[in-house]
Amino acid sequence: MSRTRARLVAAGAAVVLTVTGLSGVAAADTAPVAPTGSAVVHESTAFLKDAALSGVVVIPLPAATPSYDSTTGFSTTFPVTGGDANLQGYYGNVELGGSLLFINVFTGKSALFKQLAFSADTFQVTGVLAGGAAPVALLDPAGMTDITRSGATQTVTSTDLKVDAEGAQVLDGKLNTSFFKGGQSVGDFTLTFTAGS
Repeated sequence: MSRTRARLVAAGAAVVLTVTGLSGVAAADTAPVAPTGSAVVHESTAFLKDAALSGVVVIPLPAATPSYDSTTGFSTTFPVTGGDANLQGYYGNVELGGSLLFINVFTGKSALFKQLAFSADTFQVTGVLAGGAAPVALLDPAGMTDITRSGATQTVTSTDLKVDAEGAQVLDGKLNTSFFKGGQSVGDFTLTFTAGS
C-alpha cells in the first residue's frame, strides 16, 4: 500500500471515529432526565399525641427520611422517583420513594403501604397496601393551598393535611382500632416537583 493511500485510510478511520464519538455524545446529551423533588409531611404535635395515646405509631421506611426539630416537630421527606403531572391543571401523578408502616402497639396489628404517590387528578396522597394492587387514598392536602410554578418546577403547599375517609376505613380495619377518621388533621404538606425530560 502506498504512503498516500495509507494516509487516506488513516484519515478516513479518524473521521469515522470522530463521527461515532460525536454521535455518542449527542446520544448522551439527549438521554432522558428523571423528575426530581420531594414531598414533605409535617405531623402536628396534637396528632402525634393523640396517635400515641391510641397506641398508633407511623414509621416512614426508606427511601423516606424522618426528621425532628424542637421548634417545628416531626416531619418526613419522600423523594420524587418518577411520574409526570401538571399540578395547576390537576392532572397526572407524582411517584414518591419510601413506604409507610402503621402499627397498633396495643393489638400488634400493622399495615404497610408501598408505591406512595401524589395524584394531581384527585389531589390525594395514595399508597398501595402490601399484598394489594389498587391505590388507597391516605391523605388529602387541605386548608390554605398554594400551587406555584417556576419553569419546570411546580410546588404545592397546604397548611393542613387530613386523613382521607377511605384511608381511615382501611387503617382502622387493618389495625383493629377506631383512631383514624376521615377529615382528621395530621399536619401540613409541601410537594416540590421538577419535571424530567
